[in-house]
Order: sequence, then C-alpha cells, then structure tokens
Amino acid sequence: MQPPPENYANPKTCFFHVLFKASALAFYILSALFFSSFVIIFVVTVFLAALDFWVVKNVSGRILVGLRWWNEVDEQGESVWKFECLDQESLARMNKKDSWLFWWTLYITAVAWVILGIFSLIRFQADYLLVVGVCLSLSAANIIGFTKCNKDAKKQLQAFASKTIASRMTSTIQSAFSVV
Repeated sequence: MQPPPENYANPKTCFFHVLFKASALAFYILSALFFSSFVIIFVVTVFLAALDFWVVKNVSGRILVGLRWWNEVDEQGESVWKFECLDQESLARMNKKDSWLFWWTLYITAVAWVILGIFSLIRFQADYLLVVGVCLSLSAANIIGFTKCNKDAKKQLQAFASKTIASRMTSTIQSAFSVV
C-alpha cells in the first residue's frame, strides 16, 4: 500500500509566494489592455516585483526551505554575502512539496521575465525592456542568493557530518583502548 501523497505544510506561505510572482507577471502582461501610461505600468509592475522579492527573501525562503540570505558591505567597502539556515535537524524535516514549489517558481518566474524581455526586443519597445530588466534583476538576485545559501547549507551539513563521524570514531577508539 502506498503512503498518501504529501500535502503542503505551509499552504498560506505557498499561496503568497506564488501570488506575488503571478501578480507582477499578470499586471505587466495585462496592463496594456487597461492603461496607456507607461509610468503607471512601470511603477506598479516594479512595485509588485519588489514585493515579491521581499516576500521571497525574508518570508517564504525561510519558511518553505529554511534559508535566508543578505548582503552587507564591510569596513573595506567590499560586498559580503551572509547566509542563514535552520539547524540540520529542522532542514531534514522541511516539506518536499513546499521546497519543490519554492525552487520551481523561483526559476520559472525568471524564465518568464526573459521571454517577456525577448518579446519587448522583437517589438522594439525599449521602455518595456527596462521594466523587464528591473523585474528580472530582482528575480535573479533571489536565485543567486538562495542558490549560494543552499550550497552553504550543504557545506555546513557535510562539515557537521564529518565532525560527528570523526568524534564518534575517536570516542570508539578511546573506549576500545580504555578497556584494555
């Protein structure tokens, strides 16, 4: 007998994660039907994309995949990436369906913006290409940040596993020699 399919552990977070991405894309695509002002289209689309960026970076990334990232400038003026992840036990318990939704929508949104950018190029609409460029930059920043954060979390997991194995081997060897 097969186990029942896994449900979303955080359906509200998943909903808003997708909603903000879809709203920016939908407004951009449908705005020409309702507005003739490029300024309104630019401001509202970029505002929705910025909301999506913030929600993904600060809320849904933490809840759905247990990761968070940010960038700081140190005393030398250099940009330093900072990563934060849940402890290894909590990461292992993350819902696979939530994680799948998070990563796929992250990448699909960027692909959609690229396709819309190609359409803007083909139609010779440089101003709309600017909107797409800003939205694509925000999507790409989240992709890069979360990908680096995920790699950092995997490194931490490997280091933790190596350290645990080494400490167990050491204690086993010590206990073997202490018996003798």
